[in-house]
Amino acid sequence: MEKFVIEGGAPLSGTVVPAGNKNAALPVLAASLLTEEEVVVANVPRIRDVDAMLGLLEDVGVRVDRSDHEVRLCAAGVGSTAVDRDLSERIRASFLLAGPLLARFGRAHMPPPGGDVIGRRRLDPHLDAFRAMGATVAMDGDIVLEAPRGLAACEVFMDEPSVMATENALLAAALTPGTTVIGNSACEPHVQDLARMLIEMGAEISGIGSNVLTVTGSDQLGGCRHRIGADHIEVGSFMALAGVTGGELRIRDVVPEDLRMIRLVFERLGLHSELDGGDILVPGGQKLVIARDAGDYKLKLQDGPWPAFPADLTSIAVAVATQSEGSVLVHEWMFENRLIFTDKLVLMGADIVLCDPHRAIVTGPKRLRGERLESPDIRAGMAMLIAALCARGRSEIGNIRQIDRGYERIDERLRDLGANIERVATEPVIHA
Repeated sequence: MEKFVIEGGAPLSGTVVPAGNKNAALPVLAASLLTEEEVVVANVPRIRDVDAMLGLLEDVGVRVDRSDHEVRLCAAGVGSTAVDRDLSERIRASFLLAGPLLARFGRAHMPPPGGDVIGRRRLDPHLDAFRAMGATVAMDGDIVLEAPRGLAACEVFMDEPSVMATENALLAAALTPGTTVIGNSACEPHVQDLARMLIEMGAEISGIGSNVLTVTGSDQLGGCRHRIGADHIEVGSFMALAGVTGGELRIRDVVPEDLRMIRLVFERLGLHSELDGGDILVPGGQKLVIARDAGDYKLKLQDGPWPAFPADLTSIAVAVATQSEGSVLVHEWMFENRLIFTDKLVLMGADIVLCDPHRAIVTGPKRLRGERLESPDIRAGMAMLIAALCARGRSEIGNIRQIDRGYERIDERLRDLGANIERVATEPVIHA
């Protein structure tokens, strides 16, 4: 076990290159199951969630060769359609193996997936899509999906625009001959990335970036080389780090169109940013002031399905708001436990009123003080890290494996920007 020890107060300045999109990497890696040919994926982040996905793929028989940020996968020798229970408990994205296994082999035996405890996360949209395509679903603890005669192209309509369910439907439809239409689909950047990869493998997909995807699948897909795009959630996290510490930061090689709503919302929290070609520049020494809504009403910040403000940045926005002059109502309607972590920021001195599990009023700026904290999930962990880096004094953040699940070598990269942060073992190392 490890923890971060942080001395706050240093402005973070310099240049940083964002890692590949975590939420794109996981379905893209799962897509390797759709073909016997080799798939090469570049710009893969070196994080715990990716390690867990690669472990799941190896366990069912995929050959995995990893070299720095490139992964080569070959699923020609897959010998099992049963996914390991212990490995599944590590990440929610373990369920992304269901679509490819069902489409290629006619069966998938799936234990309940794990992942962040941020509220109930329904599997119904996944199962509804598989049923619509002709699969049977049996549930008795585990979930057993079967389509011995193969899946059938059809119209699928999601009862909610679930990102992972859309990805599972895309993965299954790509290897199902005929035309499948996925209505009320998610259209986040990582869904778009997966769709582009499936086109490279031989599927035909139109409507990318919209909420209706039309997939003309094939009975055989080929290998490909695919590069994952920059992680817009990590970009937003680094923007927040620079803003609350007063540093000047250049974030290289971003995808500007993925940042429109993020930049708009941060601007309303007083955090200004500028586009410079393919880079984002956060000017130093900003005084953060929250804008008020028309009529001099309190600003309301609400997340939602893309292209709304991403739910994964809600925790980050709360941390920024603690350092902004004014008051904002944060409405996180998608996950009922996402805002529970705010008690940790209150312990550090933040002025936050948690109205209910979905709404919090944040008033700032408040000078935060260092504290001992535990990270409950990936994004709350990053929000705590942001708070600690602008706080007065020393903070310790435990359970940092949660942060490591989504942010590659975050302590090393922050030190390069001037942060005073160390990774410390919390248990003695026993030498054999």
